[in-house]
Amino acid sequence: MFESSTVPRVYAVPPGTDFPRALIDGLRLRVKDHPPEALARVQLVVNTRRMARRVRELFDQGPACLLPRLSLVTDLGEGLDLAQIPPAIPALRRRLELTQLIAKLLEQQPDLAARSSLFDLSDSLAALIDEMQGEGVSPDAIRQLDVSDMSGHWARAQAFIGIADHFIDAGPDALDAQARQRRVVENLIDRWQAAPPQHPVVLAGSTGSRGTTLLLMEAVAQLPQGALILPGYDFDQPDHVWQGLDDALASEDHPQYRFRKLMTRLRIQPNEIRRWTDDKAPSAARNRLISLALRPAPITDAWMSEGPRLTDLDDATKDLTLVEAQSPRSEALAIALRLREAAETGQTAALITPDRMLTRQVSAALDRWNILPDDSAGLPLQLSPPGRFLRHVAGLFARRLEGEALLTLLKHPLCHSGGDRGAHLLHTRDLELDLRRHGPPFPDSASLAGFTIRKEVPEGWVRWVATQFCGQQVAGELPLSDWVTRLRNLAEAISASSEGETGTLWDKNAGQKTLAVLTALEDEAAYGGPMTAHDFADLLGALLAGEEVRDRDAPHPHIMIWGTLEARVQGADMLILGGLNEGSWPEAAAPDPWLNRQMRAKAGLLLPERRIGLSAHDFQQAVGAPEVWLTRATRSDDAETVPSRWLNRITNLLQGLPGQGGPEALSAMRARGRQWIQWSEQLEAAPRIDPAPRPSPRPPVAARPRRLSVTEIKRLIRDPYAIYAKHVLRLRPLDPLVQAPDALLRGIVIHEVLEHFVKDSVLDPALLTRENFLKRADALLNKHVAWPTARKLWLARLERITDDFLSAEIARRSDGGPVAFEAMMKLELSPLEFTIAGRADRIDHNSRGALRIVDYKTGIPPSETQQAKFDKQLLIEAAMAEQGAIQGFDPMPVAEAVFIGMGGTYKEVAAPLTKEPPDKVLAELKELISAYLEPDQGFTSRRMLHKDSDIGDFDHLARFGEWDRTDDTTPEVLE
Repeated sequence: MFESSTVPRVYAVPPGTDFPRALIDGLRLRVKDHPPEALARVQLVVNTRRMARRVRELFDQGPACLLPRLSLVTDLGEGLDLAQIPPAIPALRRRLELTQLIAKLLEQQPDLAARSSLFDLSDSLAALIDEMQGEGVSPDAIRQLDVSDMSGHWARAQAFIGIADHFIDAGPDALDAQARQRRVVENLIDRWQAAPPQHPVVLAGSTGSRGTTLLLMEAVAQLPQGALILPGYDFDQPDHVWQGLDDALASEDHPQYRFRKLMTRLRIQPNEIRRWTDDKAPSAARNRLISLALRPAPITDAWMSEGPRLTDLDDATKDLTLVEAQSPRSEALAIALRLREAAETGQTAALITPDRMLTRQVSAALDRWNILPDDSAGLPLQLSPPGRFLRHVAGLFARRLEGEALLTLLKHPLCHSGGDRGAHLLHTRDLELDLRRHGPPFPDSASLAGFTIRKEVPEGWVRWVATQFCGQQVAGELPLSDWVTRLRNLAEAISASSEGETGTLWDKNAGQKTLAVLTALEDEAAYGGPMTAHDFADLLGALLAGEEVRDRDAPHPHIMIWGTLEARVQGADMLILGGLNEGSWPEAAAPDPWLNRQMRAKAGLLLPERRIGLSAHDFQQAVGAPEVWLTRATRSDDAETVPSRWLNRITNLLQGLPGQGGPEALSAMRARGRQWIQWSEQLEAAPRIDPAPRPSPRPPVAARPRRLSVTEIKRLIRDPYAIYAKHVLRLRPLDPLVQAPDALLRGIVIHEVLEHFVKDSVLDPALLTRENFLKRADALLNKHVAWPTARKLWLARLERITDDFLSAEIARRSDGGPVAFEAMMKLELSPLEFTIAGRADRIDHNSRGALRIVDYKTGIPPSETQQAKFDKQLLIEAAMAEQGAIQGFDPMPVAEAVFIGMGGTYKEVAAPLTKEPPDKVLAELKELISAYLEPDQGFTSRRMLHKDSDIGDFDHLARFGEWDRTDDTTPEVLE
C-alpha cells in the first residue's frame, strides 16, 4: 500500500478536518488500485474506543468493502502471541492498597498531612505511579534528583513517594495497567525488530503525549509498511517556529509541541510530514490566522513581521461568531438558541466545552423546546438517582440519624419502590409534619412510636422505618468487606417495600452501573483493610464520582454536546466552543504535591502544562471547522472572568492588523454574537408586574380576635398584620425541619432550670449554692438539648453569670420569697368583651404584703422606655395582678416587676411602675384593643418594628420587599 521509503512515513491532516472521515478516505484512495482484500490486510490502530466506533460507523455507510483489522493501542495485549503477559492489577485494588499504606504513614507521622486528605493523597500518588510506569521513569531517577534548595518539602514528599517503590518493583506478575501496557509495547517492538510485519500497520489519531504511546508510534513509523497519521497538524507553521519548540519547559503548552517531540525522536523535519489526503481544510485562511495567533510566547514578535502578510481575514472570520455574554446563564441561553435553530434547519451542531456546569445549563435551556441533546459525557454516577441513594444510605453509618437525613431518604424515588409508593409518600408527609411540630431533632424508635400514637399510621410501616433507619450509626472501624455488605443489604432493604417486595434500585442503566461499581468494590474489599464509616462514605463517593452514566432516552440526532476528547473524533456542520475562560478552557493545572516543574523535567515526567497543550490542540482543531462560535461569560459569581489565552491572542492579533481589516473583522464577529445575545434576552423578557402595596386588611369585627396573650400585645403594637394572620386567617409558621439549638430552645431550657432550682431552694435554702445550680443546669441541658456543643456553650454562659444571679437571688429572699411559678393570669376587659391571658414566670410575696412579678429573659431585657411604649408585658401583668387576675390570688398591690436577663451577662431591668401606674396601663390597653375592634382600623404590616432588619413570621405573606416602611398603607375591607 505504501511505497518504499528511507524516511519514516508520517502523514497528517490539517485542523478543522473531520479526522475519522479523512482517515477512511485516505485508506480507500490508497487501495483503490489493489485487490479487495488489500484493505483487509491493513492493521489500523486507533487511540480511543470512540474513534474506533466512529470509524466503523463510517465504513458501514458504504460503499461495501472488506474492513481493515481495527484495534486499540490499549488492546494490543489481547493478541494470542502476547497472552503470556499477566492481566493488569485492577486500579481499585491498587487504590485501596495505597490508601491503607498512606493511612498507616499518617498514623505514625500525623504532621505529614491531615487525615481528611487520605483519599486525595492516595489518588495523587496513584497517578504519579501510573505516570512513572507510563513514561519509563524508575524510582531511582526520582531519588537522585537535586533537591538541595527544598530539603524540607522533599523529606516529607519522600515519605510518601517511598510507598511507590513497593508497587513499581512488585514483579512481573503484579503489573498496573500502565506498567503492563508499556511491557506489551516493549515486547511487541522486540518481535517487530526480529520479524517486521509485511502488511500495512497504520496508527492514527494519537499525538504521542504519553511515553508508551510515543514509543509505539516511533516503532510503527519505522516498519516496512508502517505509517502514522497525525490529527490537527499545523502545515502553516514556519520551520523556525518548529525549531523553537524543543524546550519543554517553555513550549509544553503549545498545541504542536507533541508533534515536534515526535519529529525529534524520528529525526525528520516538518516538511517531511505529508498530507494524508488532498482535501483542503474547511477554512485554510482561518488556519493561518490561528497558527499565527498561537505562536509560542517567546516568539510572538512574529505578529509584527508575519501579521502584515496575512490575507483574507474576511474569509477567515466570516463564519466565526464571538459571543461575550454578561453571565454564564446568558451564555447558555444564547448557545441553546443557536442549537435550536440548527435543529430547525437540520444542521448538525455540537457544543464543545469541558465546563460541565455550562452543559447542564444549556441542556436545561433546550428543554423548553423539548430538545434533548446527545451528551457524550452523560451524568456523573454520583448524581444519578442510585448514586445519590447509596451515598445517603452510607451516610446513615457515619452520623447520628437526623430528621433531614431520614426524610431525604424516605422521599427518594428509589425508597420503598417495591410496594405501594403512594401510601408510603402519604405516611412520609405525615411523619414530616410530626417531626416539624414535635421533633425530636434525632429521631429514634421511641419517637416513632409516639408518632404512631398521635397519627393513625400502619404499625408495619413505622416498624420498617425504625428497623432500617434507626440505630445504623457505627462508631468504630470495620473491614471494608463488612461495610460493603452492610451497605448493599441496607440499600436493598430500604429500596424494597415494608412488605418485603423487591425494589427497583438496580434497574435501568444507572442502577446496573451502580451495581457494577459496588460489585467491583466487593471483589477488591479484601485489600481495603479496616476503616471508619466516614472513610467508607468518602471512598464510595469518590468511586461513584469517577463513573458516568448516559440516559437511554432517545436524544436529538443533530444536536450534540461533546467534551474535548469526543470532539477529536467527531465532525459537525457547526461547532460551539463554550466556556472560553481561564480556569475553564484551559483548565488550571492541577497542583502536584510531590514534584515541581523542574524536578519533573529532570526526571523525565510529564509537565503540568501538558494538559494545557492538549487542550490547545483540541481548540486549534475545533476552531478550524466550517462554522464556529466562540463563547464566554464576562462575569461569573459576581467577579470578572479572564478570557481564555487563545481567545485573547486571536482578538489581540486581529486588533493589531488594521491594514488588513482585522479590527473590522473582530467587530463583525462580536456584532453577530451581540445579535444572538439580544435575541436570547427577549426570551427572558417578562411583563412588568406592579409591586404589591403595603397591606392593612380590615376584616369584619366578628372575625377579629377576642382573646390575646400578654406577650401578643407587643406584636399588636409593632406588627398588627402578624396578629391578623395568626388569629383571623388562623395561619401558623411551618416549623423548621432541620432543628437547631436556637434562642427559643435556650429560653425554654433556661426557664426550666431556674424554675426547678428556685423551687428546690424554697423548700431547702441550703440548696441556694453555685454547685447545686450548675448541677441542676447540667442535668436539664443533658435532658433537653441533643447537641453536645450547644450544651457545653450554654452551660459555660450560665457558669459566668451564676455568682451574680445567686447574689441577687439571696438579696431578693431577704425581702420575701417565691409563692407561685408559671402562675396563670386572665382578665376580662369590660365593656369590650375581650380577654387578656398570660402566665407569670414567678410571683414573689414581699415582707410588706405586696407582690413582686419576675420574668426571665435569655435575650436582652427591654429598657424602661421600650416597656413604656411597646413591650408592656410586665406593666400589663402588674395591672392584672392588682385587678385580681392571677389564679389563686386576691387583688393585691404590686410593689415591683422586674426582668431578669440571663444572657451573656446578668442584668435586671425593673418595670417603670411609678411612671406607668396600673390604672394608666389598663386604660391605654383598653384604648388599644378598642381601636382594633373598630371596622375602619386596619391591621398594618410592620407598623412600628424596632429595626428594619427585624424579620416577621408573615412578612412573605405581606409581600414585604415589594414595599418598605416608607410606603403608605393600602386599607382593604374584607367581608
